Amino acid sequence: MKPIHLLGVIPFLGILGGIFIANRVTPYVLGMPFNLFWLVMWVVLISATMAVIYRLDPANREEQSS
Repeated sequence: MKPIHLLGVIPFLGILGGIFIANRVTPYVLGMPFNLFWLVMWVVLISATMAVIYRLDPANREEQSS
């Protein structure tokens, strides 16, 4: 396992660990209850994190050059 792959743990901890913090309805964010906003935010952040991992992983650079 490469150290860059450890970035994938952050969204996992954000969803599972953070739900204890976000376990409430108020405040409403973008018209959504806070716990729903929390989950939607992490879905977006997972995509961003996976894009960063893909860009930084040297194995993907080797495949693109050949």
